[in-house]
Amino acid sequence: MDDLTPPHPALLPAGLRDLLPPDAQTEAGAVEKLMAVFAGHGYARVKPPLMEFEDNLLAGTGAAIADQTFRLMDPDSHRMMGLRADMTPQVARIAATRLANSPRPLRLSYAGECIRTRERRETDRQVPQAGIELFGDDSAAADAEAMLVATEALAAIGLTRISLDLTLPTLAPALLDNASLPSQQRNALAWALDRKDAAGVAAHGGALAPMLTDLLLAAGPAATALAALERAALPAASRSLAERLAQVVTLLKDQAPNLRLTVDPLEFRGFRYHTGIAVSVFAPGRHEELGRGGRYLSGNGEPATGITLFADAVLRAAPEPAQHATILLPLGTAPAAAALLRGKSFATIAALGPCENLAAEARRLGCSHVFLDGVPTRIET
Repeated sequence: MDDLTPPHPALLPAGLRDLLPPDAQTEAGAVEKLMAVFAGHGYARVKPPLMEFEDNLLAGTGAAIADQTFRLMDPDSHRMMGLRADMTPQVARIAATRLANSPRPLRLSYAGECIRTRERRETDRQVPQAGIELFGDDSAAADAEAMLVATEALAAIGLTRISLDLTLPTLAPALLDNASLPSQQRNALAWALDRKDAAGVAAHGGALAPMLTDLLLAAGPAATALAALERAALPAASRSLAERLAQVVTLLKDQAPNLRLTVDPLEFRGFRYHTGIAVSVFAPGRHEELGRGGRYLSGNGEPATGITLFADAVLRAAPEPAQHATILLPLGTAPAAAALLRGKSFATIAALGPCENLAAEARRLGCSHVFLDGVPTRIET
């Protein structure tokens, strides 16, 4: 295609796509199941706008996603606006402003679309999110609650074998800062840790090398990683973080003994606003994250924790949901009869004119049944 050839009407920008039947309905239904579980645990739903003034959207935790945010000029106020790339900063803003006087702990839930300027997961730049945030409680119980509610929500759509990968994104930077390494050595060591390069850690770690190598190689089952953290010579603040992780793991095991838990103590990639324990959610046999969350400070410095599920990734991992049987109704079918069929989980398609061969018409329209002589009748496909 050259500049003079009009684009095909179905052509969309890279990373954006139409969601067609039945996938659009499947996604919407799954999100509502997630939200129903959140509501059942007392998380009240909020609905922030798709875009905000840039200085508000990118304040506090929002600064960590500034490079993923689309910007545009508001023709009314002539101020720069941003399309949200993540909903957590918006919910944190609501908690700190509109709901500042609400009792704590404050539990909020949300669902909506986010737009990102560059790819983060596979090829999608439009990311549907559903999640929860808990404000005003800095405890292991709050950390564990967010993770357990998310796993329960995933179970509601058929994902019962979930793995939580727990990380301490501030641990590695804190250890490097505490060691007061020269800038060049620190950068080389951080690069090696980011790449899980044990040889690089040994080459650039200096006195830290034995401990960092032990922690690097301990990534895996929670018990192994916790043992490595226990024997590590950690500074006081880092020791407190490791102890919090051990508390969270104990709570998770007590309340969900079949939940698979892994720990990567030195992983620090992800959203940069996390200040404590962070978590990524995975399903067996799949490499993409189903969700991500962790502890952070909201815009007014209030302690918070939460987790965001990525609805598109969740649906790729979830079992295929059963579709409603679809029935073709002849012209003139009584509304009460149609309502009765819908009450029995049929989706009713009303014929808009006379039809000589109802079965053939139903087959053409993709229906599984026809309504003949007052009886739902399955058609041969």
